[in-house]
Amino acid sequence: MQIIPAIDIIEGKCVRLTEGDYSRKTDYAISPLEMAKIYEGHGIERLHVVDLDGAKNGKVLNWKSIEEISNQTKLVLDFGGGVKSIDDVNRIKDLGVQYVTIGSIAVQHPDIFAQWLVTIGADNFLLGADVKDEKIMISGWQEASSIELFSFIDEYVKKGIRHIFCTDVSKDGKLEGPSFDLYKRLKDAFPSTHIIASGGISCLEDLHKLKASNCDGAIIGKAIYENKISLKQLTDFISGKK
Repeated sequence: MQIIPAIDIIEGKCVRLTEGDYSRKTDYAISPLEMAKIYEGHGIERLHVVDLDGAKNGKVLNWKSIEEISNQTKLVLDFGGGVKSIDDVNRIKDLGVQYVTIGSIAVQHPDIFAQWLVTIGADNFLLGADVKDEKIMISGWQEASSIELFSFIDEYVKKGIRHIFCTDVSKDGKLEGPSFDLYKRLKDAFPSTHIIASGGISCLEDLHKLKASNCDGAIIGKAIYENKISLKQLTDFISGKK
């Protein structure tokens, strides 16, 4: 199981939200690039980078941060938040980002996203399925839709998507443990799809449980910043020591 630390960015700074609420924001006194270099130095190979300003405002804003991380590390990156046009996708890819994270546009404009999958290739995208009560959330988790999670994923798997991360918004940032049953059911339903768990991971034992559920990856954010999981523990987990 791949360990994927999250770097969430507001105004060029590392932050974490609780349950996706922008009014419940914690700022951390370290830049995204500095944090990325720390992760790389501890054997991390991939990062999940989110432009929260972009997600909220409907356009990518923190270009500088992702450009710095891409240029100054060798990390595999996925990046999203406010991606609304094929020009955005091409710019992100030109920066050396491996996966463009797509969320709201896949919900609100499926025809546009389907065309991107054909034009650019489905393997260049990471589909984000942000959910609350198994209904898809959009616009930086600020708005609920009526779309069911499993039908949403099924539609895009049929169109070639193979990389998906699912965030249970009700768990995110609360350090109370992830939705283990949800991820197990997702992996059982879509066994050939790369399923990444996100939201609520609070301790090393959570990672072992997700691995036992056959999750392909786990995105970790606040647990690292709040020292609930140390970088040494992650290094040992990756190497198989713990």
